[in-house]
Amino acid sequence: MRNKFLLIVLALVTTGCASTAGPFVTNISSDGRGGVTVEKCMLRYDRMLAVVENSNCASTSVTLTK
Repeated sequence: MRNKFLLIVLALVTTGCASTAGPFVTNISSDGRGGVTVEKCMLRYDRMLAVVENSNCASTSVTLTK
């Protein structure tokens, strides 16, 4: 019985320690060929460490024409 209780308490403590939001555009730059490169990332907040970091980043090239 005690082992089950400790396991449940441990599961409750470790779940919900991080949350994510996004995706958000984090960078827009020129690709040097008349287009732009757009980088978007998800934000991850780790509650235990109080750290915000980028995760799951992806870059997309967009060609601009007249």
